[in-house]
Amino acid sequence: MASLTIYNKRGDKVGTYEIDPRALAPRISKQLLHEAVVMYQRNVRQGTAKSKARSEVAGTTKKMYRQKGTGNARAGSRRSGVRRGGGHLKHKTPRDWYMRLPRKALQAATRMALASKIRDDQVTVIDELSLKEPKTQEMAAILKALKLADRTVLVTTADYDPLVYKSARNITGVTVSAASDINAYSVLSPRKMLVTKAALDALRDKLTPAAAPPSKTTSAT
Repeated sequence: MASLTIYNKRGDKVGTYEIDPRALAPRISKQLLHEAVVMYQRNVRQGTAKSKARSEVAGTTKKMYRQKGTGNARAGSRRSGVRRGGGHLKHKTPRDWYMRLPRKALQAATRMALASKIRDDQVTVIDELSLKEPKTQEMAAILKALKLADRTVLVTTADYDPLVYKSARNITGVTVSAASDINAYSVLSPRKMLVTKAALDALRDKLTPAAAPPSKTTSAT
């Protein structure tokens, strides 16, 4: 059982959040996490890179000069890849990088990623993250109070919050996601994870199997 400290916006401790990483994932498979991350990375590639082969460049196919008696190395077409203006020897062709894993495997990878973050003490819990207006300075102050400044951070809210998103989008290394939108790649990419208590409740309910015991929250004394 892991005991996560709950902080407020000023960085003061206001309670604890009890959650068992083993309830999320009894074991962590590095191979599955690797495959999930590779899949998400491959699926954002366009695959439109293209360079011309020797058969696609303009130029005659006539032999440049006779085979012997010139003192030069023998040469064929001007379109050869060893000559300037010729085709590429190992030319690039458009390809589809799409990769797919079973849905249950991706769900298991998301649980493992979150469990590994909790186990490695890389999850910071905040009681609430409500802003009155989009203000980057206020968001940066909150991250500094929680000792998350100058680090890559995934800010997770229970639902999509446009004020939080607009306040954090210009901070280098900070991404914002709703609890329903996270995946193994989005969890593992940043160094730290800042999650609201409501978002952690939503993640627990969504990812924890029904047979697992619920987590427990206590207030600071």
